Amino acid sequence: MRAYPGMSDDSSQITLLLKAWRRGDARALDRLTPLVYDHLRRMAAGYVVKERIDRQLNATALVHEAYLKLVDAGSVDWQDRGHFFAIAARTMRRILVDAARVRTAGKRGGGAMPIAQSSSTLDRLAAPTTDRAADICALDDALTALAALDPRRAEVIELRFFGGLSVEETAEALAVSPQTVMRHWKVARAWLAREIRR
Repeated sequence: MRAYPGMSDDSSQITLLLKAWRRGDARALDRLTPLVYDHLRRMAAGYVVKERIDRQLNATALVHEAYLKLVDAGSVDWQDRGHFFAIAARTMRRILVDAARVRTAGKRGGGAMPIAQSSSTLDRLAAPTTDRAADICALDDALTALAALDPRRAEVIELRFFGGLSVEETAEALAVSPQTVMRHWKVARAWLAREIRR
């Protein structure tokens, strides 16, 4: 994999530990946790700052929920550090969208049941207003439509918006250049804006 500016020095170590963990080495997970936790925390914090959510409570709740799901995903055939963080971004997206859907269903009086999490966790993760939760749901719907048309551009949005990855980190995760990420980012954002307005 080509290295880009800003790429972590721990990349190869994380990749080796992911592969060892996949083979069943429990000690690898113990060594992996401190290497990935701070990055996951920054991903979560980046999202909640963008959404103007209570940063401390919600970033912590989001990263812990995502980390628990990632640890339970031991059967994933981890390819490398970028693959791990791409799945982490997708996991955070699912958690945030599920929380937003529960919140918007509650406002409409719907009897939607929380999905796989306790309602207290969902309450901490959901945006503070139902309008913000509705925005997250609309973005998720538009992103799902984009993924059907152009999966790579949808991945760029997912990694940068839901995962909070920088341009360089996104390039690393997708094994493309930062310039390619920026091209996809600009086109995808314009497409999503039009789709959401509809």
